[in-house]
Amino acid sequence: MPPKKDSVVVPEIYKEYYGIYMGDFAGKEMITPEIGEEYEGEVYKKISLKINRITKDSVYGQSIVDGNQRPFRGVFNETSKSFILDEPGNDKTDGRFEVKLKNDSLTGTWNAFNKTAVKAPSKNLKLIKKEFVYNPNFMLSPDNDLIDWENPKNFVEKYTDEHTGNTETYTASKNRVASDAVFKINASKQKLTEKDLKNLRKLDMEIIKNSVFARHGYSFKKATYRNFFEQTDWYIPVSNNVDNDLTPLEKENVALLNRFIKYAEDKYDSFGR
Repeated sequence: MPPKKDSVVVPEIYKEYYGIYMGDFAGKEMITPEIGEEYEGEVYKKISLKINRITKDSVYGQSIVDGNQRPFRGVFNETSKSFILDEPGNDKTDGRFEVKLKNDSLTGTWNAFNKTAVKAPSKNLKLIKKEFVYNPNFMLSPDNDLIDWENPKNFVEKYTDEHTGNTETYTASKNRVASDAVFKINASKQKLTEKDLKNLRKLDMEIIKNSVFARHGYSFKKATYRNFFEQTDWYIPVSNNVDNDLTPLEKENVALLNRFIKYAEDKYDSFGR
């Protein structure tokens, strides 16, 4: 057998810049309101940039937006303290980040490789370095908005005129709404029973279940869940698969919640927006 060649270990540098930078990802795109004409407006999303490794020639990491995790590779310029980071280019949402480091913040731009494939081909970033920690005590805050704005449903309502006594029907758009049970039940800490769940709304149980995944830094593709957890100051998406990170108690509770979610009913209300 030929002697095994030593693999060259490329030294890592600037390890103090490693970590997760999270914040606003903003760009202009056409917005279609329920009533009125389409118009151009600023749309804000949340983005995480995770820098995993820096060498003399390369920077490696990943971006996470809307539950879409993409690797990137690029270069770091020590003189200007700036990064140029390219996503692979084989997805329509891929592009180039050009960002500057100042203390614990990254600011700059992202430009899509394929300008016609995305709604906002140019975006600005303002990110702050965050440290991801798993904490089973993390909960939604009592001032959280508990309305699922993403899935309105049309209901036919009846209206009786007081004067004529005539009954008319009209269509009302309603949204799912959770109850304050989501502030009280923690599936990372307490062993749930059927009694705990039997009177809960479907959305309550979905939030209680997905709080488990949010605590582990799961990156939600579904906007419904993303919107709830992005209102907190603790939610930091770091991965699109955290199944192996769940504790035995969490796995048991998630299985029970899944059974109940299948048959649960939703509560709908009317809200203006």
